[in-house]
Amino acid sequence: MTATHATPATAAARTPLLTRVLWLDTIATGGFAIILAAAAAPLADLLALPEPLLRWAGIALLPYAAVLGYLAGRRTRPRAAIWTLIAVNALWAIDSIALLFTGWVDPNPLGTAFVVVQALAVAAIAELQYMGLRRDAA
Repeated sequence: MTATHATPATAAARTPLLTRVLWLDTIATGGFAIILAAAAAPLADLLALPEPLLRWAGIALLPYAAVLGYLAGRRTRPRAAIWTLIAVNALWAIDSIALLFTGWVDPNPLGTAFVVVQALAVAAIAELQYMGLRRDAA
């Protein structure tokens, strides 16, 4: 078996910014996932959002948080994996805002604020991941 070595073009080094952002994303996503999955019913009542949407969003985020933690703990990370995280976070943020305009949900003002704030937080994390990736390339 031959050892393969990642090149700077294909791997992201373990820089402080990227590592910190990945750990932040891991903790925030994992915590958010647990809260959504475990407290979907009371959150649905409070936010006027569908309980299944909240519960399944939480359940879907659990393996994503595990992948984030795995990547955060690695010495080097495939750049493609980081680009994928950035894309997934950006898509989550865009889809969250788009959800408010589809008519699929009719949240109350607190529910609308909840969706907007979490979308902005996810977009900010995507931006920080991008900044960390750019620092690795420099």
